Amino acid sequence: MTTRTETVTVADGEFALNVWTPEGGGGPGILLIQEIYGVGPYIRAVAEDLAALGYVVAAPDLFWRVHPGWASSHDEDGLKRSLGVASRFDAGKGLDDLAASLDRLRGLPETRGPVGLLGFCLGGTLAYALGARVDDVAAVVSFYGSGVPDQLDLLDEIDCPLLFHFGGSDPYIPRAKVAQVERAVEGRANVEFHVQEDAGHAFHNRKAPMFHNPGAAERAWRLTEDFLARTLPTG
Repeated sequence: MTTRTETVTVADGEFALNVWTPEGGGGPGILLIQEIYGVGPYIRAVAEDLAALGYVVAAPDLFWRVHPGWASSHDEDGLKRSLGVASRFDAGKGLDDLAASLDRLRGLPETRGPVGLLGFCLGGTLAYALGARVDDVAAVVSFYGSGVPDQLDLLDEIDCPLLFHFGGSDPYIPRAKVAQVERAVEGRANVEFHVQEDAGHAFHNRKAPMFHNPGAAERAWRLTEDFLARTLPTG
């Protein structure tokens, strides 16, 4: 695969869009939306995983207005500093930036066919919200988005296939909140919902020993690969 950095221009400035292209040279696109640690080692590793599956992956620098190029360590100190940066993040402007990034992803010469959204933590909430805002994405994957339970009205705005992942032992998203989402999606043909009951928050983050749950991460990623193969096929 190859990597490069594009620039996205919006009304109040410009920011980096990190791009990974598969060995085949092109394919469907996935907008990969960061967690609070920024576009750091973990998000880059996930981008490589997705590119290896045949996707053109684009990960925007969401915190560019607060701290351009933010990428912190995946430990207690990095968590504290990342929470400080995230506290100054404007989610409304962030959604505008994501919409602009999605347009740029679609316009890349390597992007062939439809595009999807995939996000973790903060990005899991934003992928869900962006999926409700735009009507031309093929799939949305949301990993443990803490803002999802309080925005269940957006479900009616999402027609494409939607995959939710949550941890059943997540201290940041109480199990009762996860159950609210589970009840809200019941009977919706376009929604798939999975809880890894033994997992806490950010259980997929293999760069963060304080959060990573290898078994839950493997199960959730296997489900994600299957979901993407059906809803955003590369072949």
